[in-house]
Amino acid sequence: MGLQTKMWLLVALLFAILYGVITGVGSYYGTGGTFSYIILAFLFLGVQYLLGPIMVQAMMKIKWVSENEEPELHRMVAELAEKAGIPKPRVGISQLNMPNAFAFGKSLRDGRVCVTEGIRGLLSKSELKAVLGHEIAHLKHRDMIVITILSAIPMIMYWIAWRLMWGGMLGDRRRDGGYAALIGLGAFLLYFITNLLVLYGSRIREYYADKGSVEYGNPPHQLASALYKLVYGSAKHQGKEDLRRVEGVRAFFLNDPARARNELTELAQVDTDMSGTIDSNELMELRQKSVKISSSQKMMELFTTHPNMLKRIKHLSTLN
Repeated sequence: MGLQTKMWLLVALLFAILYGVITGVGSYYGTGGTFSYIILAFLFLGVQYLLGPIMVQAMMKIKWVSENEEPELHRMVAELAEKAGIPKPRVGISQLNMPNAFAFGKSLRDGRVCVTEGIRGLLSKSELKAVLGHEIAHLKHRDMIVITILSAIPMIMYWIAWRLMWGGMLGDRRRDGGYAALIGLGAFLLYFITNLLVLYGSRIREYYADKGSVEYGNPPHQLASALYKLVYGSAKHQGKEDLRRVEGVRAFFLNDPARARNELTELAQVDTDMSGTIDSNELMELRQKSVKISSSQKMMELFTTHPNMLKRIKHLSTLN
């Protein structure tokens, strides 16, 4: 099944769950309460969406650079943006030593692409361009908007469950408190499930952005090699203070630095010549073989915004 198809089915499922809960609770308690939560959730996320770029810029210590200051970086971004058919985004450098890259912005015209100081000496020019292609694809696909909208659904589920469990929506039906509590428990279960579905959607967007980078002319092994180096660099240089600093924005990153040390062991299956890179031959070999992922890593992936890195590089091998 294609990535776009999976995403559309996921969106349909999430909104079907939302519609079902609103219809059920609304018919029993009246629609006023549930619709007020929908409005409140979207207002809250709207404010977060509008203020998000300011918060990201502050947390990531971004310095916006001109074409005169960083001509090569600007050239790559401009070329990729042209291939993607979007306006050239603003270019910045985060003063963090943790190697990574990210993109954000409220719209295509507000797009911003950044790399950290830590990534600049780690990747080759071809690998960096593949990484920038991934970030340009996120902007092209409007991923920040998509995930923000989907994130409203678990929030609505949580508020409905909380009010049902603790009597805020009972009104004149307090005698049915046990039944309402049962419905509340169901709503909490749906909150948990919809959260997992939104995380799954985020992982689909990562695969889709990888595909976009390849479509913009970057060989899959260059992005695979860049991802491998990022995992290695994150595992080697990360500290607790670094992870705390980026806790709220890790979803924007190309990879999740908090999982790097566990992923590095699995990626030894790909770097067969132990060169520290992944070349086209190694990626082609990976396409022909199955990979071994531990049960704990499979379980951990369910609760994260990024795919398991070994699975992700395996997927890149199919794009040759």
